[in-house]
Amino acid sequence: MELLEIIKVIIVGIIQSVTEWLPISSTGHMLLFDGLIPLQMSKEFKEVFLVLIQLGSILAVVVLYFKRLNPLSKQHNSLKRKQILTIWLKVIIGSIPAGIIGVLFDDQIDVLFYDSVLVIAIALIFYGLLFIIIENHNKTKQTKIKTIDDLSFLDAFKIGCFQVLALIPGTSRSGSTILGGMLSGVDRYVAAEFSFFLAVPAMAGASLIKMLKFGWEFTGTEIATLTLGMIVAFVGSILVIRMLLDYVKNHDFKIFGYYRIVLGLIVILWYFVL
Repeated sequence: MELLEIIKVIIVGIIQSVTEWLPISSTGHMLLFDGLIPLQMSKEFKEVFLVLIQLGSILAVVVLYFKRLNPLSKQHNSLKRKQILTIWLKVIIGSIPAGIIGVLFDDQIDVLFYDSVLVIAIALIFYGLLFIIIENHNKTKQTKIKTIDDLSFLDAFKIGCFQVLALIPGTSRSGSTILGGMLSGVDRYVAAEFSFFLAVPAMAGASLIKMLKFGWEFTGTEIATLTLGMIVAFVGSILVIRMLLDYVKNHDFKIFGYYRIVLGLIVILWYFVL
């Protein structure tokens, strides 16, 4: 692998680690970067790479929350184990909508939206506006759900329905689930954490689908590319997850809404003018 390609893979890994957890769309940003500075790889492998790189981000969630989400830990009593299993059941329920739609319509979604710069721009702007509107609407309201234990199975399913929207590039998986949580009366911090938990089956499932389509045979260069991208995504995700959770304790998400709108307008200008 040439030095320039190594640098590009590292940049994509950084983009993935930052934008996966901030509600600004990781896929959208990676596709935009690739549109500006294309990765030198086959179209088929590129689609796999942009999905499998997310496994590094998944591993970050597993490492950060291993003790809290491990029902087999000897440090937990029977009540705590039951609570952890209940959280996992909520995650499974929340994963059902996107899982079904993703399996049934993966090919159609790729054909319709995958390389559409205009779709990414519209999604960035639309959900940016939603963040601002919902934050302003909730400004004087008290949240009903202040812990994940308070989250009902129905709330988990509703949030999972919002995750379906993230199948469209530019939407943001974390952004859609956080919005779904806030509309359901969930505290920002809890909505962000539950979004992290939902990411594990969502991204693992998406990676498995791409692998089954692409096959399991990779060249040495492709293995090195995937490994490097996932390592960068893992390290970056550890830092970004901690930073975001600290941020939402005292701040709202409107700044991300403004960022999405500005970026979306820049992309539209680029699309029509350049």
